[in-house]
Amino acid sequence: MIKNISKVFILLSFFLCADDLSAQKGWELGGWLGTSVYYGDLNNRLSIQEPGLAGGLNVRRNFNTRTSTMVSLSYMRVGADDANSPNTFERNRNLSFNSSVFDLSAVMEFNFFDYIHNSSDNYFTPYIFGGASVFRFNPKAELNGTTYNLRDFGTEGQARGDEYSSFSGSLIVGGGWKWDISEKYSLNIHIRYHKVFTDYLDDVSRTYPDLRELEDNRGPTAVALSDRSLMDGIGVPGRQRGNSKDNDAIITLGISIMKYFGRLECPRISEN
Repeated sequence: MIKNISKVFILLSFFLCADDLSAQKGWELGGWLGTSVYYGDLNNRLSIQEPGLAGGLNVRRNFNTRTSTMVSLSYMRVGADDANSPNTFERNRNLSFNSSVFDLSAVMEFNFFDYIHNSSDNYFTPYIFGGASVFRFNPKAELNGTTYNLRDFGTEGQARGDEYSSFSGSLIVGGGWKWDISEKYSLNIHIRYHKVFTDYLDDVSRTYPDLRELEDNRGPTAVALSDRSLMDGIGVPGRQRGNSKDNDAIITLGISIMKYFGRLECPRISEN
């Protein structure tokens, strides 16, 4: 599936770029700031729960007036807490997490309108994009005033050395709007959806482990982090702790300022 999507973007960019190779080209550099929201086992209702700070640096290569590529190095703060759930079982499950996500992405952008810097007519456009990223994450939780790295405790019974990786990737789709605010600078607004390749962004995926075995292998702190339920009978071995059939996701909303380093087109002279 991933290979097929990549082929689609490669072919799309080839045909679109070949359409007008003489049009405006050039590089843009800038940064973005916004917010990030996690969706997964601890927030499965598409509610805006615990939005976090997000931002990063962007480099864009314009091929012509319609297509470009964007490479971004981003930081996203994500988290969720069962205490905010309207579901009684989830509130009693009482799990929570937060994580810093460091993401490197590359996307292909397509402008709906011709977009030319310093043009009096073609100075704005809606756009869509798609691509992929690699990222590092590290879910944490607080217990009795102390913050722990959850991955280190094998909270779902992972053996030492068999913990889930702290590196993963994602497929990205999104869209936005960009328009010039001066000769060299433009303002961009985007909404971006990351469908990640891991279900452990929140340290929750499968079932509760045998807590006695977990204590023998990892100690009492691991048991306390694995089963934080508020009532008896939830954390029994084999009972569902999360939904392993659906990986987690991140949505970001951001505003960026980009500076254009290419050749500016001269404004057209109106014809009478």
